Amino acid sequence: MANQLCIVLDFGGQYNQLIARRVRECGVYCEIKRYDTPIEEIKALDPVAIIFTGGPNSVYDMSSPHISKDIFDIGVPVLGICYGCQLVAWTLGGEVKSCEKSEYGKIEISHNKGSLIFKDVPEKSVVWMSHTDYVSRVPEGFTVTAASADCPAAAFENAEKKFYAVQFHPEVTHSEFGKKMLHNFLYEVCGCKGDWVMDDFIEKTVAKLREQIGDKKVVLGLSGGVDSSVAAGLLSRAVGKQLTCVFVDQGLMRKDEGDFVEETFTKLFDMKFVRVNCQKQFLEKLKGVSDPEQKRKIIGTEFYKVFWDKIREEADGGFFAQGTIYPDRIESGKGNAAGKGSTATIKTHHNMVEKPADIKFDGTIEPLADLFKDEVRAVGEKLGIPHDLVWRQPFPGPGLGVRIIGEITEEKIKVLQEADAVFRDEIKKSGIESELKQFFAVLPDVKTVGVMGDHRTYDHLIAIRAITTDDFMTADWARIPYDVLARVSNRLTNEVEHVNRVVYDITSKPPGTVEWE
Repeated sequence: MANQLCIVLDFGGQYNQLIARRVRECGVYCEIKRYDTPIEEIKALDPVAIIFTGGPNSVYDMSSPHISKDIFDIGVPVLGICYGCQLVAWTLGGEVKSCEKSEYGKIEISHNKGSLIFKDVPEKSVVWMSHTDYVSRVPEGFTVTAASADCPAAAFENAEKKFYAVQFHPEVTHSEFGKKMLHNFLYEVCGCKGDWVMDDFIEKTVAKLREQIGDKKVVLGLSGGVDSSVAAGLLSRAVGKQLTCVFVDQGLMRKDEGDFVEETFTKLFDMKFVRVNCQKQFLEKLKGVSDPEQKRKIIGTEFYKVFWDKIREEADGGFFAQGTIYPDRIESGKGNAAGKGSTATIKTHHNMVEKPADIKFDGTIEPLADLFKDEVRAVGEKLGIPHDLVWRQPFPGPGLGVRIIGEITEEKIKVLQEADAVFRDEIKKSGIESELKQFFAVLPDVKTVGVMGDHRTYDHLIAIRAITTDDFMTADWARIPYDVLARVSNRLTNEVEHVNRVVYDITSKPPGTVEWE
């Protein structure tokens, strides 16, 4: 690894990815490792910093994830966050107890002057707390550096050994100076150089791809989303016409999206573009299926079946490439904490499917496998990919298949495509598009009674969803002006066949998720 490395050890916290993203935003390359990664393996990676994540457990419960005390003897600065904070205390001889009064949400803390973690941070600031245990006694050699009304050790440190711990979550935006605190840890404590730069990433990756691929061919499974598009851009820059992109249009994309993808890639890149239209095949496989996870697996499996069948027609050795990004690997259960401290697999990613044994490649290329989504977008812009494509809103791998609740039919796809297009058009015209991080329509498996003219109708309900968020870990429903909602509702019921009712989802995350399935 040419870049300096910060390791995030995952103890099952829901913000493990967010911590790593924040570190990278500070210009330091960061990877997430399991909490039980062997010490020798960590030492071999030669990190400049180690961060312990939060987690849902209690350190005094011996079935919870723990770590060897040896981690503190390898000479690398350590920062413990939330559960990680308690783990630092417990492992080094401090004491952790259950809170008489738990802290959750925005809490004001006061810190002592002189701590490098709080350099240039106001003496009083608001942070995000989420804990039911607390450090009642810090280990020998440590000093308490911050406290809240109900938490006597909101932060503590052993500055000489460069061990730091904070009970709150500096990585979330609710902690108003949290990113500054992380920056201070990385630069003031660890002496990081800030050598993680996207321009360098592109240059190094293209050079590496050219060396790896040589004069061989590459086949990329193109979904039309941001990730595979940027992967295609990198590969096209590296090897040009040696790249073949196979675009499987399963009929579950947004209105006219397949045509947009084909037009963009045939004009923008020097490559071979192959489009496979197969909506009927997908609909047949999905007939009668309503379970969301089963739908995801069928769509993912069928996508690759169609893809590989096409590849068999043109198979000529070389490499297989895909747009896998770092969160894909983590959420699919690779790289996160194991056992009781593990983060649950929320969904199955469509691009984590094995290749068939009968098709032989010289290897698999995943040029974005270590990047987060915001980093992928930054690379896309620097590659000259159109802004509208790079900044397309997140779209699930199975497409509209998980925005149609219940069984998927051709009629439902048509209704949702039209409804989603109307909603998106009206938001764009309203001038509030930039205020929303994501917005889309959903077709629940619900029909309602309505009246149109003198006739009674019994037709589809459309739910619309719009959120604001800084990190997608938490999200709030967007306060769309009533006049905009009125126009959306009027257009949906008047312009989209088989729609007679519109509802607006006002659920935040948590307790809901952004998508419905």
